[in-house]
Amino acid sequence: MDEIKIAIVDDQNLFRQSLAMLIHSVENFCLVAECAGGQAFIDSLENTRYEVNIAIIDMDMPGMNGIELNDFLQKHHPAIKVIVLTVHATETLITQMVNAGAAAYLAKNCDKDELIATIEGVIKNGFYFNNDVKKALQSGEKQRAILNKTVSRLPIKLTRREIQVLNLICKDMNNAEIADKLYLSPRTIEGHRNALMNKIGCQTTAGLVLFAIKYQLIDPVL
Repeated sequence: MDEIKIAIVDDQNLFRQSLAMLIHSVENFCLVAECAGGQAFIDSLENTRYEVNIAIIDMDMPGMNGIELNDFLQKHHPAIKVIVLTVHATETLITQMVNAGAAAYLAKNCDKDELIATIEGVIKNGFYFNNDVKKALQSGEKQRAILNKTVSRLPIKLTRREIQVLNLICKDMNNAEIADKLYLSPRTIEGHRNALMNKIGCQTTAGLVLFAIKYQLIDPVL
């Protein structure tokens, strides 16, 4: 097997350094970068132009989070296969990241053998979906069918993201809390909130909640 060139992007120093030691210990694995954040990785890529086959990235990082980093890599460095390695292993995030091009998604409590198998699987097939990922994707397909049926009854057209935001508004979450939940910026959430009010034709959060109750939009799977 040819040498697999791997980059690690994680802001937790001890974890990143420990993972680097693991990568060094595996035959045919070559650690080419170890960065504490998404922007640092991008700067390193663009300044040195080294080859990367696999980028193992965290989700929750200051500055540029895993969603934003994955989006950038898919657009500007599509040859780099992204493996998400994070403590945030919800079905929502798994589905979102896989749909956005991530090749694999692992929880940080996975064992060494699973990580190695994932890296090798991604190199061999372009992706590696373990049972948790498969379950999340299957659940997502079922919920999309339910959501599409619900959306078809609405008198106005709402995007899936707007319905996600509306559902969280109905759970009394503010813009910052919703942004944290969906890995978006508070400013983006404010934009979705304003768009919802304009489409629905209401002036207050109460109006949004009443609309959601009327059309049974509360508690769809995000």
